[in-house]
Amino acid sequence: MTRETRTVPDPAPSAAGAPFVIHGYEEVVARDTSWNAHAHPWDELLWNERGASMAVVGAKAWTITPTLGLWMPAGTVHSGSAVAGTWFRAGFFGRATTPSLSDVPVAVEITPLLRLLLERLGDSGLTPGSRASTETMILDVLTPSPRELLVQVPTSPLLRPIADAVRENPADRRTLSNWATELGVSPRTITRAFNAETGTSFARWVAGVRAQHAVALLSRGWEVDVVAEEVGYRSASAFGAAFRRTTGMTPGVFRAR
Repeated sequence: MTRETRTVPDPAPSAAGAPFVIHGYEEVVARDTSWNAHAHPWDELLWNERGASMAVVGAKAWTITPTLGLWMPAGTVHSGSAVAGTWFRAGFFGRATTPSLSDVPVAVEITPLLRLLLERLGDSGLTPGSRASTETMILDVLTPSPRELLVQVPTSPLLRPIADAVRENPADRRTLSNWATELGVSPRTITRAFNAETGTSFARWVAGVRAQHAVALLSRGWEVDVVAEEVGYRSASAFGAAFRRTTGMTPGVFRAR
């Protein structure tokens, strides 16, 4: 299937002061789609009704799902991509009328209540008073999530071979000791480098890469047991437990959406 590449136009200079609270947008992408690096003059909440998408800021890549959204602050340069069939949604928050949740990108748990409130804003029959009440409730329940599908890609000469290999093949089962031997350094050296560059351990970083890859494959309709093997798990049950810890839902439930 052909990938579609889109260019997001620069907003008008006056857009930042637009007097709105929350403005919604949604779309189902028919093919794999990428968006160029761009920034908005408003804060943005990204989430999906169905499927998987990704937002990239520098060396950090967040996967967005139906239960894990992403808050993108105004002025933050980011690129994006979405798997064919993804139903993505976005809420723009006017900086002239609302406080910002965060000045840096943060994951947001899309709870059933938050989802219902966001969907209610799409009702064209809402009175101005009802809309204002709904927007107030959204701002009240909108909070950062302790969970996120984030992978920070290391770029140092030491770790780049590991990052390239695992991202190319998440089923790569080489251990920390295997990599240390291959690269001619001690395991402790790699451990320190991973913590310094990514803020996490080698094992957790690999688990994050696997989870992001699994989300994309499940979005394409792959069977759970096939995905488990594709991303390096020895059993579907082990994969399911790891996937649920990361995303908040089982692979089967995610696939069904």
